[in-house]
Formats: sequence, C-alpha cells, structure tokens
Amino acid sequence: MNVNRRGFIKLTAAGLAASGMGALGFGHVGEALASSVRAFKLAAAKETRNTCTYCSVACGILIYSMGDRAKNAHSNIIHIEGDPDHPVNRGTLCPKGSALLDIVHAPTRLTAPRYRAAGAGEFKEVSWDFALDRIARLMKDDRDKNFIAKNKEGVTVNRWTSVGMLAASASSSETAFLTWKVARSLGMVVFDNQARV
Repeated sequence: MNVNRRGFIKLTAAGLAASGMGALGFGHVGEALASSVRAFKLAAAKETRNTCTYCSVACGILIYSMGDRAKNAHSNIIHIEGDPDHPVNRGTLCPKGSALLDIVHAPTRLTAPRYRAAGAGEFKEVSWDFALDRIARLMKDDRDKNFIAKNKEGVTVNRWTSVGMLAASASSSETAFLTWKVARSLGMVVFDNQARV
C-alpha cells in the first residue's frame, strides 16, 4: 500500500479520533439515541378539522385532543396547527391563529352565555336554552312590533328594519348563503357579513 505523508497523517488522526470517542464512552451513542426517542405526541390524539375563528380569511386548522373518549368525559386539546390540505392557508397560520391553543386554555375565556338583567350590576352565567329562548323571544316581539308589510303606496315590501344581522366570517360560502336566506326570509334588510366589513 502506497501512503504518502499527508495520507498517513489523515489516517492517524481519524484512528486517534475514533479510539478517543470510544474511550470517552461515545461508542454506543447510536443505541442510546435510538432508545431515548420518544413516541410522537400526536400519534394517539384525535384529529379534528376546523376553521380559525379570528378573521374573514377562514384558514383551516387541525385540532388535536387527548382523552379516553368515555361518555360525558371531556377531551383536552393539546395542539393546534394549520391544515396543510386547506386551500386557503395551506398549513400556514398568522400569529393570532398560531396562538389559538393559548386562547382555548385561557382562564378568562367564556364557556357559557352570560346575562345581565335590567337594573342588575353584573352578568350571571345562564344556560344555552335560556339564552337562545330569550334571543328568539326578543326577536319575535321586535318583528311583530316593527314589521312593515306595505309601504305608503300600498306595495308589499315585507321589511323588518329595526334589527340587523352581522354574520360570522369563519363560515363556508354555503353556510353564509343559508344564513342570508334565513335573514331575508324574516324580512331583515340590514344584513352584512364580517368577511366584507
């Protein structure tokens, strides 16, 4: 074997480095590294597709939750990320969308409707049935009081101008269309969507 001086020095340095690594206890680094690898934390999580609720862009998100899925048991959301298959954001999220997990777990987040009675000084937590029934009752009373069936010339107009509706931006086009149909069927003239605002 023909070895020149430069090749001899390289071969000697490589041998010295290998024996030094073994002497220092790095001989089984590969095995130790393989044994320390953790299982992927989302492997056992349930994945749910949803839409970010912040703005009118309506980015797709993936919500990962853990729990035993027993009846009446609440799962804990452990991770939220952008949906790479969503055509709007293709997996990217803005800073607000990236912080959704913090908002979900915030102690100040409202999880139930609240109601402040006339003359009361503070809000109290109420059930969804109470809140929805109250909204429906107030809408019905206002529509009965302010509905305009005919204008001054006697032309049928079917207008309800005392109430307006601002729809959510994070809904699909189909949901927005159905919301618009419901609002128009009630006679609402003042109607808009947050996506346009």
